[in-house]
Order: sequence, then C-alpha cells, then structure tokens
Amino acid sequence: MDKFIVSARKYRPVTFDTVVGQPSITNTLKNAIRNNHLAQAFLFTGPRGVGKTTTARILAKTINCESVSENVEACNVCPSCISFNSGNSLNIYELDAASNNSVDDIRALVEQVRYAPQLGKYKVYIIDEVHMLSASAFNAFLKTLEEPPSYAVFILATTEKHKIIPTILSRCQIFDFNRISVEDIALHLKFIAEKENVVAEEDALHIIAQKADGALRDSLSLFDQLVSFAGSKLSYKDVIENLNILDYDYYFKITDDLLAGNMSAVLLAYNEILNNGFDGHNFINGLASHFRDLLVCKDEITLPLLEVSPNVREKYKVQSRNCAANWLLEKLEVANRADMGFKSSKNQRLHIELALLRMCSQVAPNTGTPEPFKKKTEASFSSTPTAAVSTAPVHAPPSPTIVAGALSQPAVETTASVASASQPIHQTAVPVSVKEKSQGQSTTLRKTISISTKLYKEADPSTVLQAAESLPEIQEEFTPDQLESAWNDYAKNLQVQGRMTLSAALLKRKPDLKENFALFFAVDSAAAEKDLNDQKVDLLGFLRNKLSNYKLNLTVVLGTGDDTTSKPYTPSEKFKKLAEKNPLLHELKKRFDLEIEY
Repeated sequence: MDKFIVSARKYRPVTFDTVVGQPSITNTLKNAIRNNHLAQAFLFTGPRGVGKTTTARILAKTINCESVSENVEACNVCPSCISFNSGNSLNIYELDAASNNSVDDIRALVEQVRYAPQLGKYKVYIIDEVHMLSASAFNAFLKTLEEPPSYAVFILATTEKHKIIPTILSRCQIFDFNRISVEDIALHLKFIAEKENVVAEEDALHIIAQKADGALRDSLSLFDQLVSFAGSKLSYKDVIENLNILDYDYYFKITDDLLAGNMSAVLLAYNEILNNGFDGHNFINGLASHFRDLLVCKDEITLPLLEVSPNVREKYKVQSRNCAANWLLEKLEVANRADMGFKSSKNQRLHIELALLRMCSQVAPNTGTPEPFKKKTEASFSSTPTAAVSTAPVHAPPSPTIVAGALSQPAVETTASVASASQPIHQTAVPVSVKEKSQGQSTTLRKTISISTKLYKEADPSTVLQAAESLPEIQEEFTPDQLESAWNDYAKNLQVQGRMTLSAALLKRKPDLKENFALFFAVDSAAAEKDLNDQKVDLLGFLRNKLSNYKLNLTVVLGTGDDTTSKPYTPSEKFKKLAEKNPLLHELKKRFDLEIEY
C-alpha cells in the first residue's frame, strides 16, 4: 500500500502561477526576475498557511533555473531544477529560526555565505519564523544582510512582522501576504477533489473554506480529515456534522420566526440547537453573522462581501427581501449585547433566551417596512380635557409623552388622581390650574401634562421650558423646608441612579430662594456647573411638580456660594490647587512626563 501524503504537501504549488490567492506578489517577483531587478533580501510576512515558504522556494528555484520560460517559470528539466525537486540542491539553504535562534546559528550561516555556488547563479538562504531569532542573533545578522555577496539572496518569512527589529526591516523588500479568499480556497479544493476522484458538493467545499479562516493549509487538512470520514462522496451534511457547525437552515428558520413574532417556535428551535450539542455563545454569534449577511444582501453593491456558495446566496437574497434594514440593525444590536454579556451571565441559557425574546418583541411586516422598535407616542394633549374637582394639588400618573416635534402646538390631555408623596424622577407632571365659579363657589380644575426624561434628552432644554412656561401658571406658596426636602429627594434619586458626583454637589449646600420664586444655586467648579446645567430641565420640572409652583426658575452660578473660595472638583482642578501650594509639582509633572488621570 502506497504511503499516504497529506494534500498540503502533495499539491504544494511548484510554479508562480499555481500559487493560490497572491497574484500581486507573484507578478511582482516575476517582473523582478524578468527585468533583472532582483533584491538581495526579502521579507515575506502574513498569516499562517497563505504561501510564504512555498513562494520563497519557488523564487529560489526559478532564479537558479538555467532556462527560464518566457512566462518566468522554472523549466524543471535542467540540473538545478532536478536537484531542487529531489531535495538535493546545494544552492538552497533552509533554516528554521524557531529552533536555531542563537548567535552561533547565525554565525554558522554567515560562514557559509562566503562560499560561492557550485551550480547556478545564486545561493538562497530561506529563514522561516525569523521573528524567533534573539536580539543578539539579529544584530549578528545585520552586516551580512546589508552587504551580502552578489550571489547571495536572503528570504525571511514570518507571521509576526512587528517582532522584527526595524534595522532588519529597513534592509529587506517587504511583501505582505493576504488571507486567501473563501472563493479561491473553494476553487482550489474543487480542483483537488477532482484529482482525488472525490465527489464533493459545492456547499460542503464552501463550508470548509470558511472554517479555514483564510489559510489554505488549514483547509487542505480539513479536507483530508473529511474525506477520511465520508469516503469518495463528500456532502454538506457530512461536513457540518464532522466539523460541529450549525446548519444554515436553523438561522433561516429562526429569522422567519422572528419576523412572524413566534416566540414559542424560536425558543423550541434554540432548545433543539442546545440538545444537538452546540454552544449558546457560538449560536448567538452565528445568528449575528446571519443578520449581517442579510443586511449585505440588501444592496447589489455589497453582494461580493457575502462569502457563501451560490445556492445559499439565493436563500439570503429571498429572505432579505422580507427584512427591513432598520429591523436587521436592531437585531444585530441585541445579538451584540448578548454576545458581550454571555461570559459574565450566571444563567447563560436564560441570557440567550431573553435576547431572542427581545428580538421577537417587535414584529416586522413582510413588506420590509418595520414597526418602530422603541415606539415614541406622539404628544397627545386633548383640546377638551376631562376636569376633576379638587381642593388639594392633584398629580397625574404616567401619561403620553411629549415628543420634540410636538412642542410647537401642544394639546392637553388631562387625568386626575390622588396626590402622591413623591413623583418619580423619570416622569415629570406639570400641573395647570383653571378657576371656575359655579353657584357662588370657586372650584379648581386641574390638568396635568406628563413630560418624560427622554424628551429632555431629545429636545432642546430651552424649547421645553419655553413650551412649558406658555401654559397657565400656578403659584402655590411653599416653605424653605419644603424646598429643601424636595431638593434632597432629587439628590437621593440621583444616588439611586449611580450619579454620586452630581448628587454630592446638590447636597453640598442649600438653594437660595429670591423674589418671584427665583432659585440660585452655587457650585464650586466649571465642571459641576456644566453637569448641573445639563440636568437643569429635569431638576426644575421635578421641583415644580413637587412644590406645585410653576413659577419656579433656577439659575446655576459659579463660586458665589457660602464658601469664599471654590473647591477643586475635577482631577485637573485638584492638581492646580495643589500646585498653587507647591509649585514644584509642575516641575515634577514636566520632568517625568506625567499625565492627570480621569
């Protein structure tokens, strides 16, 4: 029985034209040989399995060939080519720098360089994994690399160019080898399958090519493994079973269920995937890649980015017609969040299931126009409100939100309820009073308008205040203690939200109440002033609602509080304050090139 030779060795390229996926590099080398512009030192760099060492051997063989063809390829019949093909060439010296990385190894190589070739024009030294050389070995190699004899050619190969010292790089012509495309690998696998009399499905070869991640040698190793498993017929099913890859059909089915909002079907499909032994993390990453591929199919220009077989590409085209781009982007965002939080989750299955349920929560119609994902209810202020008679302040529960575009023409929708002890910080109700006389008695009609915090973030704060101040006013009196209590409640709510710095700034001193309900609050630094101004709209709305006084207005001032001197707030301000006491700090910062951490 003949000895088995792995495909990576058996079908290793022997000419420039048979090198897969590197046409720019092979054409450059052929032109250099044709025009006699051959450098004396080359550096071939790139990922594993893309043809660096193979190209180096072909270059060494070709430049020593006695009768190079018009296409600049070795003849394979001259004595130099025959000795090279049999592995007996004395003109080509290969060194594995991973195991020969000392100064003595490089000195031995330099000694050999002194001897001219016995046959052919050049002595070629191929040093593989050159980044493994020690610093001393690199330094010992510098002079010879810069000024070698006319007959010496050095070809260095590495996967980690950044580890090579700059003085070596400057002495070499650098060729960057690219990852080989999925299409090129699939075509090469098809060629080898025909040579080996293996009937392989096109989808199966594309899966192998994708799994190889741009490395041709890896794809050939997988091909040999799968042929050993499946025999002379290699099917798509054999490949996904043997390589433990999730079938495309699962992703297509789950996407259809997500479009229909069928939560039960999605959860059952995920359960089946787990029962088949697949990992939840790989599943969510694969689903995100599926959404990305659907998004790529939305435009003909981006179709070349889809690295799948023609049969699968057609399935993507069909399904992408039912998926709007915004819908796909939303699902990609949910999948990305699930991916980032997977490892830290205590219940990883529930973590993925929640992500799938979120994806199901918004149903995209088959027309390709999805419903809004975070639906914003347009401002609904009714022109004929329902009145409620009350002698105490009445506050509204959560009601429809004002959106920024609706501020110019507000309508009013009213709701009555018993006054609550405190209003949540994220929901601000603006009360409006209207007096009406009936049978000699005065009754107060209360209308409330809900403005959510989301509005403040989306709309210009001055626009919100202007719209609110145009409404009917109330001016109920309140005591300084009530003002301080409401102020402290807001600061405590900020603590619950984790905004400790701003909360501390609010609790540091009391607001100063002036005439006409004008509030002034002093802060110690410009940074604190900016933070409080950013929060001003929400704070003012909270106070107006809590104190039932819509005439309240707030002004933030800098450095005019109880303290005669401002206190440092940010790290830079603290450094400046310390440097005023000890100017040598500036010299220390400058001498050691220090930076202030934030």
